[in-house]
Order: sequence, then C-alpha cells, then structure tokens
Amino acid sequence: MLELAEVFRLHGAAYRARFGARLLPSQVRAMRDIEACRTAYFGGHLKQCDHCGQKVFAYHSCRNRHCPKCHRDQTERWLQKQRARLLPCRYFLLTFTLPSELRPLARAHQKKLYGLLMRTAAAAVQKLALDRRYLGARIGCLGVLHTWTRALLYHPHVHLLVTAGGLSADSTQWIEPKNRTYLMPVEALSVIFRAKLCAALKKAKLLPQARPQVWKKDWVVHCQPAGSGQKVLDYLGRYVFRIAITNSRLEQIDHGQVTFRYRDSRSQKLRRLTLPALEFIGRFLQHVLPRGCAKLRYYGIWSSSCRRHLEQARALLSPAPTPASGPLPATPAAPEPVAAAAPLPSARCPHCRIGQLIVIEVLLPQRKFPP
Repeated sequence: MLELAEVFRLHGAAYRARFGARLLPSQVRAMRDIEACRTAYFGGHLKQCDHCGQKVFAYHSCRNRHCPKCHRDQTERWLQKQRARLLPCRYFLLTFTLPSELRPLARAHQKKLYGLLMRTAAAAVQKLALDRRYLGARIGCLGVLHTWTRALLYHPHVHLLVTAGGLSADSTQWIEPKNRTYLMPVEALSVIFRAKLCAALKKAKLLPQARPQVWKKDWVVHCQPAGSGQKVLDYLGRYVFRIAITNSRLEQIDHGQVTFRYRDSRSQKLRRLTLPALEFIGRFLQHVLPRGCAKLRYYGIWSSSCRRHLEQARALLSPAPTPASGPLPATPAAPEPVAAAAPLPSARCPHCRIGQLIVIEVLLPQRKFPP
C-alpha cells in the first residue's frame, strides 16, 4: 500500500529546496517525522520468538500528531473515554465555517485564529442556549477543529457535538428542547457567531487585516440531529490525532504525480484526483497545526471546571434505581482481596503463530536524516 511517507521520501527534498524558506517549524517537523516513521531513525526493538527462534525488527513510530500511521491505540483510548463521558441524552452536530474572506488571515495567524474560531463558535451556541425561547439552560459542547476538505483544500471549520438539552441555572433540572428535531435557529446563530468573531478580532488587533465585505455577508452554520452522539464521536475520532488523509486513500505515485480518492460531499460519489507531487505535499502541509495549537476543546458543562455540574446532569438523566422487594439482605462479608492483574502477553510470532515475541535488544535511534 502506498504511504504518505513514501511521497515525502521521493519528493520531500525537492519540496524543501523550493519552498523551505516559507515552511513553518511545525511543517518541517511533520515532514521529517512522517518520512522517518517506523525506521531506524527513531530506533526500535529486536524481538525473538520463544518457540521458533525467528527474529523480528520492530521500529518505533514518530508519534507526530499529523502522521497517518500513528495514534491508532491513542484514538481508541480517546473514544472509549468520550463514550463513557457522554450523557444519556440526545445530541446535535453543529458546524461553523470560516468565510473565505478570512482564510488568508487564518493562514497568517493560525494559532490565534483557530483558537478564536473555536471559542466564538462555542460562545455563540452557549449564548443562544441560555435564551428561554429555545432552551434556557447550560449545555455541554465538544469542539473539534478541521481545516480541510476531502480534496485537501483549505477550509477551516469547527464541529461542535452539543447536548440536546441542558442543566438549569440552579442545577436541579435537566431541560429538554421543545422540539426533538430542532435545537436553535441557525440564522440567529450565524449572526451571533459573526459578531463575536468580529469583536474577538478587534480585541486581538487583527480586524484591520480582515476584508470589510465579510461582515455584510451571511455566514454558514449547519445544525443536524446526531442521535446518541456515538456515530459523530467515531467520525471525529478519526481526525483527533491525525489530519486530512489516510494512507488507504492514496492510490499511486507515478512520474511525479500523486493520485488519491475522495468522496464528493455533495454527490457522495467516489472521485479520484491526480496532483503534481509538490502540490500534493503543499496541500497536506497547509493542515499541519502550529505547535501548541489545540484542535480539541470542551465547553459548558463538559469543561474541566464544571465536572460537578456534569455529574449533576448525569444523575438527573439516569433513571432512579428500583427498590428491591422482600427482606433486607444481610450485611455482606468483607470483600476478598483482588489479585494483581497479570502482565499483558507479548505479541504472538507472525511466523509460527505459536510462540511469543520477546525483546532481546534495544535499537538506539540513528539520527541521520537527508536535507
């Protein structure tokens, strides 16, 4: 299977030679890490089967948050944690898109603009949710930043997984929306979102760099029911620890051209796109986030400062236990001590499929990298 790392190995040096002066440190680091992922550059382990004696090299991964080969286990752990945190209620998925007129500004001030985009989107939802005409309650929001389309074009937007309901001001009630298929008007939401981002840019002294016509047009906000939230979590989880494209979507690289497939968001038809390798690399790198830029944030009763409110909401939504009939049970005996968990078994040998692979040597990183 063709990998992104192979595209970088074949054409990364040419891209750095041509555009190196424009690259951000985070982009240079992403190229280096992805290119060297699971090679001797990062070191590894030499393992041997305790049955057939076969030796297996296992190189370390780069752990870069933009690498398509890393973070599978981390993604699964994150999904398990989020599923456990989900409240037993319905959800809505809201999508806030940054207008095209502001995208040059976002490119020039990525860390600042991405943070403002997420905060103002969440603030707009929270403000409207407090309005008694729609809900009159404090909601929970999980925000995930995306900057790409399926064709790898630059398209900054934020997905918000929002509770369909919220906690009352005195934390004694869980308030449901009046309509099961409707949370709040997106027209009003887009107006509030636009005003809040305008005010945030003014405070950050970036407003003069924005095109004036952007404040006169309608902004795009979508809202749709998301059921229990599980399917939306699975979708968001694919890109929480990586970006833009997976290796499975890459089809071929030939004569300096990279072909990959994507599903058109409007027609839902599978399409293929062939780009010059340098353009393909450029499209990928524009989605590499600067260091310290968070793409995942929690708001409302899901924020870290509102854990008590989250548990109050969970208690209100959980059904009360049914009292057991009959005589009261006897006082239980003291529980037996739990034995310590056994260590996880080593990986099974891929050759004989009987023995276990045992680490016999640590391979030190070989820090040699082409320019």
